[in-house]
Amino acid sequence: MSWWEAIVLGLVQGLTEFLPISSSAHLRIVGALMLDGADVGATFTAVTQIGTELAVLVYFRHTIVQVIRRWFATLPQLREGGRWHNPFALADPDARMGWLIIVGSLPIAVLGVLFQDAIEGALRNLWFTVFTLAFFAVLLWLADRYGRRAKDLRRLDGRDGVLYGLAQAMALIPGVSRSGGTITAGLAMGYTREAAARYSFLLAIPAVLASGLYQLAKALGGHQDTALPISGGATLLATVTAFVVGFGVIVWFLRWVSTRSFLPFVVYRLALALLIAGLLVGGTLSPTAGA
Repeated sequence: MSWWEAIVLGLVQGLTEFLPISSSAHLRIVGALMLDGADVGATFTAVTQIGTELAVLVYFRHTIVQVIRRWFATLPQLREGGRWHNPFALADPDARMGWLIIVGSLPIAVLGVLFQDAIEGALRNLWFTVFTLAFFAVLLWLADRYGRRAKDLRRLDGRDGVLYGLAQAMALIPGVSRSGGTITAGLAMGYTREAAARYSFLLAIPAVLASGLYQLAKALGGHQDTALPISGGATLLATVTAFVVGFGVIVWFLRWVSTRSFLPFVVYRLALALLIAGLLVGGTLSPTAGA
């Protein structure tokens, strides 16, 4: 991988991570087009996502500090009266959100370990990506069109937190989109567009950072999930590029969803699915890396 290819892939990661269009699918496709059909691999994808999650940490730093501070401050309340209390029933919404992020991160962590081989192999087949792009585009449109969009994050409870977590776990499949899955779930549960987007960003922090650091540790240990040689310098450059671009996308996207619908992203997903299908049928792309 050359330096300019690393910059392009970092740009793709930064542009697509927070939009409901699947960053992993875009990296898979753009990488294959630039790198003679090679798959950049789950390791490169996960490590570059560290860059975009660092952008989330910077942008939401005040919210994150407040959630952590209130989470610790309310811990004694859970053992008042000599018995344990439901953490999801805490009156403090920031403390409650801390617990919900923890619980909501469990599904993607468990399923990521159980299905690691499939995630890094069979599920990266581009025909499967075509299906997930189109199918979840329809789900996003339905949720955006018929969702009540009345709830803010202060009304987030245990049930909704678990459902958010299960939706996020679907993003282990390229083409689903982590933000797309969680935003769709939020809209379906009646949350406003901005609330669904904000919680999508916050919920992703533990899972994405853990995945990226895990894959980075594997790479440093000599494990390679793709035949394509990728240097540490190229990966670092792509990650830094993703951070810079991703920060700008967060600012723009939250302004967008406060006043507009997700219909353009639905149309984009469907068009991308058709484009990939055409490239596969025409032989420009192969369903699997190096095929």
